[in-house]
Amino acid sequence: MQFSASQIAGMLQGEIAGDANAAVSSLSKIEEGKPGTLTFLANPKYTEFIYNTGATIAIVARDFAPERALPDGLTLIKVADPYACFAQLLAAYNQMRQPAPGISDKAHLSEQATVGEGVYIGEFSYVGQGCKIGKGAMIYPNCYIGDGAIIGDGTTLFSGVRVYADCVIGNNCTLHSGVIIGGDGFGFAPNAENNYQKVPQIGNVIIEDHVEVGSNTTIDRATLGSTIIRKGVKLDNLIQVAHNVEIGENTVIAAQTGIAGSTKIGRDCMIGGQVGIVGHITIADGTKIAAQSGVGHSIKDPNTIVQGSPAFAIMDYKKAYIGFMKLPELIKQVAQLEKKMEA
Repeated sequence: MQFSASQIAGMLQGEIAGDANAAVSSLSKIEEGKPGTLTFLANPKYTEFIYNTGATIAIVARDFAPERALPDGLTLIKVADPYACFAQLLAAYNQMRQPAPGISDKAHLSEQATVGEGVYIGEFSYVGQGCKIGKGAMIYPNCYIGDGAIIGDGTTLFSGVRVYADCVIGNNCTLHSGVIIGGDGFGFAPNAENNYQKVPQIGNVIIEDHVEVGSNTTIDRATLGSTIIRKGVKLDNLIQVAHNVEIGENTVIAAQTGIAGSTKIGRDCMIGGQVGIVGHITIADGTKIAAQSGVGHSIKDPNTIVQGSPAFAIMDYKKAYIGFMKLPELIKQVAQLEKKMEA
């Protein structure tokens, strides 16, 4: 499907500099632009590429003024925010690529399940007894939705997602391939013989609206009650969220982070990659935790920034790190002083 510069400018409320009839059918990075593609320039570091890009149309800032001749046939669309506008186009492009509504005859839909209007369920997906699938939801092939689970309106489960029984996924969520929602929490009790007896995990997972969960992330069901992911949370790939954890609204967490059981994380937090957080603690609203930190105690003051393992205030960490880097020289000086004293 092709779109003209005038159509794109209309969508973005942009101004055209060039051929309003120039047409594109795909998207490209500015340094890899090819004829028939649309690109954008938002970061000044990439300005040089616009003078030799092969793209047909480029989205630029309204105040962009070329310093030399642009490639022949390149049409500019000037907008207030090139990055945001390109993201808007990406979303529209992605929407066009989505499969049409319908339930594959190779999918298993239990008789007691209810399905809203405009739902897509792909081949070899399983929807259990008593499930509720909201309108406009998209269940890609090879997904499993256990008995009594609820999938909200407009939510997408990509291929290979597993949602265990009785878990609840809100509206307009995205779960990427390999995500497992509602697996058993890590609950075992030692007995007199020092063997570990499994503690049944009979709670569930509740994911509120507008949450995105990256590939191969796991969120365990609660022992009792619910593991809760609040509205607007964004989880990267390969994250482990243990039983009875609660993550507050609009918190973002990067890949390979592990959160132990019953920890409560506040809203608007930012947690870097490979962070380890122990169980049964509280992380205050607005906390920022640097990558590879280990958090072993509660953070009670909002908007705190911590780093290190064990994690502590980031400025103290930086001072300590400077001292650590000087240790080899200090050790050398001490050795020299010892020799002088012996002499």
